[in-house]
This record gives sequence, structure tokens and C-alpha cells, in this order.
Amino acid sequence: MHVKKRVAATSVAAAAAMALSACGGLSTGSGSATGGGSGDSSSPWPTVKVGGVGVQSDIQDVTKFCGTKPIKVGYADGNANNTWRKATIALFRAQAAKCPNITQVMVTDAQNNTQKAISDINSMVAQGVNVIVTFGDAGQALLPAIQKANAAGVAVVPIVSSIGGTPGKDYVDFVSEDVEAYGKTLADWTIKTMKGKGNLVMLGGVAGSAYSQTVYDGVKKAVAEHPDIRLLNSDGYVATDWDVSKTQQVMAGLITKYGKIDGIVSDFGGGSVGGIRAFIAANKPLPVWAANDSNEFASLWYRYHKQYPSYQIATESSRNWVVQAALNKGLAAYNGIDESEPSTYNLQIIEDSTNPKMMPKYDKSLPADAILSSGLTTEQIKALYK
Repeated sequence: MHVKKRVAATSVAAAAAMALSACGGLSTGSGSATGGGSGDSSSPWPTVKVGGVGVQSDIQDVTKFCGTKPIKVGYADGNANNTWRKATIALFRAQAAKCPNITQVMVTDAQNNTQKAISDINSMVAQGVNVIVTFGDAGQALLPAIQKANAAGVAVVPIVSSIGGTPGKDYVDFVSEDVEAYGKTLADWTIKTMKGKGNLVMLGGVAGSAYSQTVYDGVKKAVAEHPDIRLLNSDGYVATDWDVSKTQQVMAGLITKYGKIDGIVSDFGGGSVGGIRAFIAANKPLPVWAANDSNEFASLWYRYHKQYPSYQIATESSRNWVVQAALNKGLAAYNGIDESEPSTYNLQIIEDSTNPKMMPKYDKSLPADAILSSGLTTEQIKALYK
């Protein structure tokens, strides 16, 4: 399978990700800088720019790309099993609602089943969906179905977990953060806060996830620069299924196995709260912890940091908002409207309990598992969790 890069990444990381099974695709925030795109007459979607790198503020209002003809849109999720997925779907619906010509919004959940994920996409195409955004947990196994949809004139935009192939040719574009850089940034902060020594663990999602593997690759890069850091899970990320209960069980096992854990890097802040509960239940000091943002993840720091002075946290955005850029690209492609938003988004630390100017934020009026950086308004978050 041919995968081209949008932003710089090592060939080693690419090869490792390509070697993964069909449980997950390559997800590095990287695709093709030289695929089809704006001004490329060879592309099936010549009005959409492929390969740009930028930040969240580069995303434009969806109404610029709505067009006027009736459109059906779909969101094909690989596994809508947690609050991040639910918030992303809610944001997709909210954005679609801004286009009066969108006549139907279809949402599917493959429940981590590759064959169902393929069937969901085929079904959307058969039902006349014009624009499909997909979180492709099934990875490269989805590519033939998406290529078929693309050939039928359906504008498909995968997000976060790549399906391989060539953006701009096999589908409109691939939209994500720079995943490896995300992992390295969180690990760099964690190691610095650990004062450059101690035992570190990286928590990921489902087994075989290319997304979590790429975060892990970034963590390993950071660890390689610090000889006094021991990465306890040296053979790969610890799978938690991005589930709070399983994270608590897994972390309880790691505490029993290793005893002393000084730092955690997690690719899901919402799931991390389960790991924090495991430390509390074991009466163990809470470690330095970096993840993406979550209302409860922040509130737990305020609850326990005085009791455990070593307990510090940092987060990057949970970036549900990449679905906005993906829908924009899909609509622009289908409508033939020029679009030049980034494909890859650079993330930065947005909360840092060691920095008085970046203290963790939580909203007592919102549910524990709300994601404040999701892109949803406070009212939309409250409606989601009713």
C-alpha cells in the first residue's frame, strides 16, 4: 500500500505503521503533499488543497462551502464507544445544520468491526450520500471501499486515522493533527517535569491502532534523548480501548507489576481518569501525567495535587474540531468551491499545571467527561450530555 507524507516524518516510523494489521491505518497527521488538490487538473477534486499545515484558527466557516444544491452527508465512525467520538459526531451534526441545503445527515458506528465499517461506507454510497467523513479505525482495509466511493463521485475525507492511499487521488484529503509530534510534545513535557529520570508508561487505545502506535513513536523519540528515563512498555503502547473502566483495570495491573511509575503519557485524557482512580485505589502517589484535555482530567488535578505534590498534568487539545475542516473539504470538493485549509494541524500544550498562566481548566456546570476544547459551545455540550 502506497502512503505519501504531508509533513516530515522518518521512514522508520512510516515503515512501522505500515506494518500494522488492518485493525488500524497509518495515522501520523501525514499524507501526500504532492497528491491532487487545488489547481491540479488531474485530481478528481481539483478545488481542494491537499497537504497544507496550519492551526485551528485556519478553519473557515462551513457556510462558505455549503453551495446551493441538495446534499446528503454522512459520518462513518469506526467505533463510537467514548465521549470523544460522541462529541465529534455532535460537532459534525452542528456544522452540517448550518447548511440549509444539507437534506440528510447519516451517522454510522462500525463498533470496531472492520467488515461493518466497509459495509457502512458502501451503504452510504448506495443511499446517495454525497459527502462522507470517516474516522477509519479499520485503516487500510477501508481503502478499496473508499476508492470505489471516490470513483462514484462521493467526496470522502478520512480524519485522524489514515486509510493509506493518496489524498487528492483516492479520496479528497486526509485531515489530522501531526500525531507523532503530538506524542513527542507530551512526552517532552512529561520527562522535563519528571526532571529527566524515572519510569514512564504510554497508554494508547485499541490493540493495533496506528494512531496510538504513532503517538508511541513520538514518545520513543523523546525517551531516546533522555538515558535516565525508562519506558516500561518498551515493546509498544499499553492498550486501553480508550475506555475508562479498562484503563483503570490496566493501570491497576501496571502498578502491581512495576510498583513505581513516575510519568504517564496518554492519547486520551477522558480515559486517563480511570488510570488516576487506579493510583488512588492502590494508595500510590499520582505521577506526572500528560494527555489531551478532559473536564474531569483537569478537575482531578485540583482535587489531588496538594496530597501528591509530584502530580502535575499537561494537555493538548482533544481536537474534535478536525471534523469541521474535513466537512469543509468534503463540501468544497463536491460543490467545486476553492478550499485551501490545512490538512495537518499543529497542536501545542494548552494546559500546564506547572505554569501559572496555563492552569488546567474545568467547568463545574458541565459533565465530568465534557471536552472543553472540542469546538462545541457550552450549550451544545450540555445538550449532548442530557
